[in-house]
Amino acid sequence: MTARSTRRTAAKTRIAAVGAIAVAGTMLLTACGDQTKNNDAGGSETAKTGTGTGTSSPADLLPADIKSKGVIKVGSDIAYPPVEFKDKSGETVGIDPDLAAALGKELGVEFKFENGTFDTLVTGLRSKRYDVAMSAMTDSKERQEGIDPETKKKVGEGVDFVDYFTAGVSIYTRKGDDKGIKTWSDLCGKKIAVQRNTVSHDLAKDESKKCAGGKKIAIEAFDTDLEAQTRIRSGGADAGSSDFPVAAYAVKTSGGGNDFQIVGDQVEAAPYGIAVAKGNDQLTKALKAAMDAIIKSGEYEKVIAKWGVEAGAVTEAKVNGGS
Repeated sequence: MTARSTRRTAAKTRIAAVGAIAVAGTMLLTACGDQTKNNDAGGSETAKTGTGTGTSSPADLLPADIKSKGVIKVGSDIAYPPVEFKDKSGETVGIDPDLAAALGKELGVEFKFENGTFDTLVTGLRSKRYDVAMSAMTDSKERQEGIDPETKKKVGEGVDFVDYFTAGVSIYTRKGDDKGIKTWSDLCGKKIAVQRNTVSHDLAKDESKKCAGGKKIAIEAFDTDLEAQTRIRSGGADAGSSDFPVAAYAVKTSGGGNDFQIVGDQVEAAPYGIAVAKGNDQLTKALKAAMDAIIKSGEYEKVIAKWGVEAGAVTEAKVNGGS
């Protein structure tokens, strides 16, 4: 969900090269997804996982209660194509569900996706509503330590992350109407629509503080990225921002490719992580081992190639690799 997280250390990185690759890749998607708002918070979809052998090292690391249930409950904001979204038949699809299916085969369990708004997922981990959160969530020190990125005060126990992908943040506008926007500083005096509590939201707030002459950025924050897209499409905002894979997918699919365009370069490269509540070390270790196993076996590469986001691939899973 960009990057979806607390603010990341600014970096114009190799992901700038993801542009051509990911846009071209998303053009090949067979699951086009319908860009409508999904309101069924609390509903669930199951990643197809297969039975698994239950005898591999990753499976042996699973906590006993999860082994006995045979299910890992996944909190996810299922409205962030192509990372996770519902296709026209209502099935949950995308990068995260496909990776979860591969992990499920390795661990011998079923990953069951449950829909929720992004900014409630960490709370859902603490309340044990979910076992993990997998939702394009950016791994950052603030999230690891339970620190509010704006006030810098501790607001929770924090979470641990198993990192599995890297993504940057992009700005996009209506096609043919960029309002002179190429960089974040160009947004001063203009209106941006973003998803609430994402890196894009944090970046907009930070950039607005730097704007001179009282020309602050007018920020509209929505529960989902799809709502933000609707606002931009209707002309209610000058620009939007989200993770590059998401922005690229919107550019390709919305209005048959006629609604949006990406402007400028990506910034804020950082890892996506599967979030696990503090203290669940066994589950964290099992997920890391399973992720490493699917990377080694080539299953990870198949998923990443399917969705055309090869430039964001990692060669090993890391625990709490965000900064």
